[in-house]
Amino acid sequence: MSSARDGFSSTFGVLAATLGSAVGLGNIWKFPYLTGANGGAGFLLVYLLATLLVGLPVMIAEISIGRAARGDAITSFQRLRPNGAWGLIGVAGVIAAFLIMAFYSVVAGWVFAYVAKAAGGGLLSTDPKVTSAAFGALVSNPWQALAWQWLVLGVVGVVISMGVSRGIEAVTKRLMPILFLLLVVIGVRGLMLPGAADGLAFLFKPDFSKITPAVVLVAVGLAFFKLSIGMGTMVTYGSYFRADQNIPATATRVMLADLLVSLLAGVAIFPAVFAFGFTPAAGPSLVFITIPAVFASMPGGAVFMFAFFVLTAVAAMGAMLSIVEVPVAVLAERFRLQRWQATLLSVLTIGTVGSLAAMSSSATADWTLFGLNPFDLFDYLSSNILLPLGGILVSLFVGWAWGRDAWRDALAQGGGKAAVIRILFVLVRWVSPLLIAVVMLKGLGAL
Repeated sequence: MSSARDGFSSTFGVLAATLGSAVGLGNIWKFPYLTGANGGAGFLLVYLLATLLVGLPVMIAEISIGRAARGDAITSFQRLRPNGAWGLIGVAGVIAAFLIMAFYSVVAGWVFAYVAKAAGGGLLSTDPKVTSAAFGALVSNPWQALAWQWLVLGVVGVVISMGVSRGIEAVTKRLMPILFLLLVVIGVRGLMLPGAADGLAFLFKPDFSKITPAVVLVAVGLAFFKLSIGMGTMVTYGSYFRADQNIPATATRVMLADLLVSLLAGVAIFPAVFAFGFTPAAGPSLVFITIPAVFASMPGGAVFMFAFFVLTAVAAMGAMLSIVEVPVAVLAERFRLQRWQATLLSVLTIGTVGSLAAMSSSATADWTLFGLNPFDLFDYLSSNILLPLGGILVSLFVGWAWGRDAWRDALAQGGGKAAVIRILFVLVRWVSPLLIAVVMLKGLGAL
């Protein structure tokens, strides 16, 4: 039988764990490379609008569902509305969580590998050919990629098995502040590089001609990915929230901090991209070929680079803990497994599927579907289809099935303001689902 239900033990623990879920590789890895690949500042503007009009309201909705029901991602919907098939929203979230972890654990493995490489001092170079070759050697070796991925999953499994308060909360609230500090240091150094002005112009001066329906869909998918919504994570974490926690205020703080980290990552990376002749559209490898160049140009660069990749690994851990917690909670609560059993089963399943993504630059490079290798396929299916679809369904659940009065009562617990709740309800009931649906259909070429 599963043990008594755990939860976050303090207000700061709630904020740190939720922030740890939102602030991860999505900020330091995915945000910079998607911004670079989709035109820079124009994409950033669309992303901001997507976060405010869609991401934040849906995030608040998911957290409130979890806290009101005190259940896992599937059970929460069923408890609030026993009649109907609303629990399938949670099922879709669990599938999305598995697909995301299948490729996310690969990138986290790259980060862990770069911690080891940085410790050896072999990454410092401002030559794009050198840093690109170092990254290529890592991803093209299937055994290295698999080993680092499974190491990552092992570490995540150990922390998850310790529980919510002693594991997830304890790790995130001690290490997240350090990540902010180091990003500021790196950003300041990036601004001192020659050519930094071009990088800032790329990040903050929009070219509206580059905004297309496909770009908007990517921006909405990124907002969901970075805020950990549409995948059952915030429903699960919401179930661990304290009763006196102000959900709208907490979610807004998390959203603003998440945005700040993304902008700091952009300021740290894009000045270096232009200063050292890299291309901003380098794709998933962008961080791994530009960050070493930044540190190679500064005193004590080897030490700072080691610290950066250590803390990037920490950021990745915070997000992975929240994602893996989704299936672990379902297995522990619905199937009555011990927490360690649920964790082991989840990690083994993710590792098995994720091994296909880990070898996407080697053994499974030719295994394509719709022209996408396993890594890109898992990313596309989760970020561009399952997460937006989950956002639509959560919005419909709150706006039409759960209802205004029940949601108002849930948010008022903890101090939510009546005027804010009214605005949020309009967004969740009408604006968010319509915007997501139109953007999703346009981006997929169905409109």
